[in-house]
Amino acid sequence: MAAAERITDRIVGHGEGPCWSPTWGGLRFVDLYEGDVVTLAPDGSTSRRHYGEVVAITRPRVGGGAVVAVERGIVLEDASGELVPLPELWGPEAGLRMNEGGCDPDGRFYAGNMAYDQADGKGTGRATVFRLDPDGTTTPVVEGVTISNGLGWSPDGTLAYYNDTPTGKTDVFDYSREGGLTNRRTFAQVNDESGRNRPDGLTVDAEGGVWTALFGGSAVRRYAPDGTLDAVVEVGARQVTACTFGGEDCSELFITTSREGLADDDDPAAGSVFRYVPGVRGLPALPFAG
Repeated sequence: MAAAERITDRIVGHGEGPCWSPTWGGLRFVDLYEGDVVTLAPDGSTSRRHYGEVVAITRPRVGGGAVVAVERGIVLEDASGELVPLPELWGPEAGLRMNEGGCDPDGRFYAGNMAYDQADGKGTGRATVFRLDPDGTTTPVVEGVTISNGLGWSPDGTLAYYNDTPTGKTDVFDYSREGGLTNRRTFAQVNDESGRNRPDGLTVDAEGGVWTALFGGSAVRRYAPDGTLDAVVEVGARQVTACTFGGEDCSELFITTSREGLADDDDPAAGSVFRYVPGVRGLPALPFAG
């Protein structure tokens, strides 16, 4: 068992959705309930941009800029920084917000949501994963979700790994451009009788290993391509939310954490970013083609 290094002070309330891209100068992640995207530069300095009441995830665009999931929809940011909100996908009465997602190998952006009250059942909830195509079309592609979380593709692009947190497991889909996400099945059982190891965000490395953040479990785990537990990285905060590979050669694992629901003197390192060098490289961030 290894330990991640804490590389920032407590800088966010609910850190999520980290993504590294050279097009925007390094690591970006969200301070979800502040509605901010935070950029962490290589020199350790940070900057913020505000997008709304909630911002859940961001990914780079092929032509520069970013695609950003906000509370009830998606915003496109062009290379000059101009923001173009797309039509909202649901109204405030639904009690839902965006939570996590990613891009597929064909340049389409996925964003899943969750209920604010988190009251739905295990994997049988009223949340949905939406897909945004480059032409601006938005389509629901996975339904009956509770808390939509990590989504990442295998190195060859034929598999997609997914966490619906309350199910306690990581699932895997077959993927093709024409067929989309099909044949969902269990990849790894993550949680156990303790109930603390809730699968949150995930990322996939260049060897096909799946790294899953454990919300409540103070760790990130690597599962080998066959679904067996391969490595555990300790994190000095309990509520570990997500992870991504970055750095110039994708050799560094960056890990976000959350202070959601914590008293000010509880878990002092929560809300910090951590870093670990695992000896395996990650995959470059897949961009949105729109």
